[in-house]
Amino acid sequence: MNSKKVDDRIPVTVLSGYLGAGKTTILNHVLNNRDGLKVAVIVNDLSEVNIDADLIRDGGGLSRTEEKLVEMSNGCICCTLRDDLLQEVEKLAKAGSFDYILIESTGIGEPLPVAQTFTYVDEEQDIDLSKLTRLDCMVTVVDAHHFWQDFNSPESLQQRNQEAGEDDTRHVVHLLTDQVEFCDVLIINKCDMVSTEELEKLKNALRGLQPSAKIITTSYGQIDPKQILNTGLFDFDEASQSAGWIKELLKEEHTPETEEYGISSFVYTRKVPFHPERLLNWMAKWPKSVVRSKGLVWLATRNNTAITFSQAGVSRQLTPAGLWVASLSEEERYAYFGADYPKSPDWDDEWGDRVTKLVFIGIELDKEAIIDSLDAALLTQEEMEGNWRELADPLPAF
Repeated sequence: MNSKKVDDRIPVTVLSGYLGAGKTTILNHVLNNRDGLKVAVIVNDLSEVNIDADLIRDGGGLSRTEEKLVEMSNGCICCTLRDDLLQEVEKLAKAGSFDYILIESTGIGEPLPVAQTFTYVDEEQDIDLSKLTRLDCMVTVVDAHHFWQDFNSPESLQQRNQEAGEDDTRHVVHLLTDQVEFCDVLIINKCDMVSTEELEKLKNALRGLQPSAKIITTSYGQIDPKQILNTGLFDFDEASQSAGWIKELLKEEHTPETEEYGISSFVYTRKVPFHPERLLNWMAKWPKSVVRSKGLVWLATRNNTAITFSQAGVSRQLTPAGLWVASLSEEERYAYFGADYPKSPDWDDEWGDRVTKLVFIGIELDKEAIIDSLDAALLTQEEMEGNWRELADPLPAF
């Protein structure tokens, strides 16, 4: 007799999304249409008065005797309250009285650390949620009406008084990008507030940022609960590699967008370093068609340091990503990597692993114009043969 093992772990769905996107409305709608599931709800709201929890208590139809609402309002479950989240979920799972756990993350929370909480063993507390629960679906809710306004804003969370703490220096656009790039389901809410043309543009841009997620469009949070409950969609490794820029960089097979959608992407690869001043000038004239770009940069004046470039909306950042393997001595390579140090596919005898490799995702990209303008920022043959240290470098020290 062939019997399939039953997975009796409690499934979990996590709702992420920026402030005001409509997570609580969606959660209430799901709770009111959950076909008899006994649900435990965890709500993470940073305000002193947990407004979201009050809305769910009033509007979600939770049974006081059979179900539970856990309020977590003195921090963020993706960082300061991670230990509390572990303990609460373990307690709910061991109670054995629930069919499902629904979590509404704070509007400034990132989904990846929350997913890690359910995927890895916490050795300090000796809690392994993967044995008790099954992370079923990571959902990100997007506000159709305000997405572009927030995505193109230069403001930080601190400037909006929305930061998680004193050390939270994130920009709004980076938070939005993190939320969109790590999910199984993207719900575009408040679609009634934008035109059909605007909605199509947003859907296509989100497809470029996150080609793997299932996209649902709705108004007033009206979705079929089956679209986010017991989906079996979540896979940590797949979710970690699902962002559009990663897929393009790894050259994975994914459905190419048609010209009708206007979304396209390409990888710019060069084994010649950038002139820092010309690169900075290029960044200042950023092509508006580019929605997202990310990758590694080789700078002539910082020849030992690999540099990460990341752009989303109007935000552009250059940060150190460590040393090029080629910049290490044989002794250092042996100390770091042992006898067989990793050689990247871009390795060559002269420059080693030094390379510029940038992914560009955008709407109606002029690929050739972008490539030509970037090529103009590379060192010329004459500069390649000169003293790179004498080149003008207006970029800040790392």
